[in-house]
Amino acid sequence: MLPAQRQDQILAEIERSGGARIVQLAELLGVSDMTVRRDIDVLAARGLVQKVYGGATVRPQGTSDEPGFEAKSCREPAAKELIAAAAAALVQPKATIAVSAGTTTYAAAAYLARIPQLTVVTNSVRVADYLHSNGESSQTILLTGGLRTPSDALVGPIAVQTISDLHVDLLLMGVHGMDPVSGFTTPNLMEAEMNRAMVASAGRLVVLADHTKWGVIGLSAMAALADANVLVSDSGLPPEACEVIEATVGELIIADRQGSGSADSVAL
Repeated sequence: MLPAQRQDQILAEIERSGGARIVQLAELLGVSDMTVRRDIDVLAARGLVQKVYGGATVRPQGTSDEPGFEAKSCREPAAKELIAAAAAALVQPKATIAVSAGTTTYAAAAYLARIPQLTVVTNSVRVADYLHSNGESSQTILLTGGLRTPSDALVGPIAVQTISDLHVDLLLMGVHGMDPVSGFTTPNLMEAEMNRAMVASAGRLVVLADHTKWGVIGLSAMAALADANVLVSDSGLPPEACEVIEATVGELIIADRQGSGSADSVAL
């Protein structure tokens, strides 16, 4: 097993249980305690776990804590891929869409790249780069400009003005957290302002959020749950969350873990 694969398993186990001891992880993976210690050091240096005596725990997050793009990309990669595919399936050729920054929306870029005659407005440097390099030749890609955040979002007055002057059919928006009272949130104030402008410019709001985002509250709200026309999540979403969403959001799509790119849709 490669170190990166082993570290992914360690991270998944820590996130599943809230913490793990070195001896338990070593037994689970069939490696030495020293190997697990080194892997935990790597994960801690990347801001993914918190080292404690004899093991590691989930890194505590405050409302203004903002992990970088690389750190977030390691979290729930399989779920994000399925969510990305299901969300991109809602986009039709010749549409004009906006795409916010984030690891799940970045995963959606691979599917958006296959849609012809698509106009994409984005504040994500990574999404724009991917579509410029891999998208259909008939596509038009507009990058908003602005200051760059840890999640590789372009924000600030220039970015807000750019999107505010436009009208798009649909917005694919990633979120840091979602909560029944606080709604969809982010820890970055400037990114929140940008995303609120994108929501205001969009005919429909499609939110991409894996199950770990439920109950997480960032510093600033971007939209209420009721503002979302569609929420795309995964089957790890707890039943109580589904009940709240059923009473609030227009449509819930649960990305099916059984088949890549397929989804179960529940009209609400």
